[in-house]
Amino acid sequence: MTQLLRTEKKLFAAALVLGVVFAGCKREDKPAEGSGPAAGGASGTAGATPGDGPILVGEYSSMTGAEATFGQSTHNGIMLAVEEVNAAGGIKGRKVEIKLYDTQGKTQEAGTAVTRLITQDKVTAVLGEVASSLSLAGGAVAQQFGVPMVTPSSTNERVTKIGDMIFRVCFIDPFQGYVMAKFSRDNLKAAKVAVLYDQSQAYSKGLKDAFVKSFTEMGGEIASEQAYNKGDSDFNAQLANIRDAKPDAIFIPGYYTDVGNIALQARKLGITAPLMGGDGWDSSELPKIAGEAIEGGYFSNHYSHEEQRPEVRNFVKAYQAKYSAVPDGLAAMGYDAARLLFDAMKRAASLSGKDLAQAIGETKDYASVTGKITIDAGRNARKPAVVLQIKGGKHAYVATIDPK
Repeated sequence: MTQLLRTEKKLFAAALVLGVVFAGCKREDKPAEGSGPAAGGASGTAGATPGDGPILVGEYSSMTGAEATFGQSTHNGIMLAVEEVNAAGGIKGRKVEIKLYDTQGKTQEAGTAVTRLITQDKVTAVLGEVASSLSLAGGAVAQQFGVPMVTPSSTNERVTKIGDMIFRVCFIDPFQGYVMAKFSRDNLKAAKVAVLYDQSQAYSKGLKDAFVKSFTEMGGEIASEQAYNKGDSDFNAQLANIRDAKPDAIFIPGYYTDVGNIALQARKLGITAPLMGGDGWDSSELPKIAGEAIEGGYFSNHYSHEEQRPEVRNFVKAYQAKYSAVPDGLAAMGYDAARLLFDAMKRAASLSGKDLAQAIGETKDYASVTGKITIDAGRNARKPAVVLQIKGGKHAYVATIDPK
């Protein structure tokens, strides 16, 4: 068993302990600013939902910390969906309210946040997180209490394997790895690819494993496989090994904060091979960190704002009107996660945990911003992916790749 798996098992157990501890006590910490009412709303743990008053939905996101843009974009998308559903009359005549807690990008905060949302705030359902390691911790608590959780963009396949209350609206790493392997073989004509991944993150390791498997099955060769840990600042040793292997491209399935520094150091070492990654690259901060070093890089993502489907056009227009910015993939995923949850609430026999989970699981061909979503038997979304390229500091659409 790897050290990463042992760590994740400990985190899972710790999340369950948090559930027990917080179920028997109250904390008076102030919620995140702009997070909605202090408490109350619909019941999440007992499954008996009042017939009037707001429906309270919990959200836990990285609003601050190393991946703050992920949480902020996701929250913006969620709040746009809430505004729209309430303007249309709410759900069965009831308004929706969001209760938000900031995880600061810390795994231990995720379990604490979800415990508070369920035992203290009595939410009906939970939205979050972005990072897979945080969803693994928070999902363990949601499963324990029988409260449905929908993650917008945690792609590690172990997340929904927590149990029957955990769902996602994004594709999973085996598919995302396949997408970038196929793109590198078919579009970049790469025969040899080097890999540099974050061994401390479930997301990065899972995506690396999926890419390596798919790329080698397609006849490609892994020229070098190197690892780092989140927060490392010096990547020169790993990059020197990669340079010596002379790959046609380099796959870096990390988060944008680390990827930016890796790109800068790679170019300083004279590495000119194209850089590739996953949806962890999707942040406007990446070009600011890396500048010209990341120019021309490719990454898989959930949608492109350049698509002309009506769902995309309407979303981009509404988001720009509200936030004066072009929505990234995280914003689109937050929006889709909330809208899919609200659609299930309208169809559910009741808002109890079991009835709501059943309705979410029955979602088929749901027309969303990121493509038609069908929730499969594993509570994962079957949908296409896009490949984007960084050009002039912006994200340009390159290709769409459908599920196998």
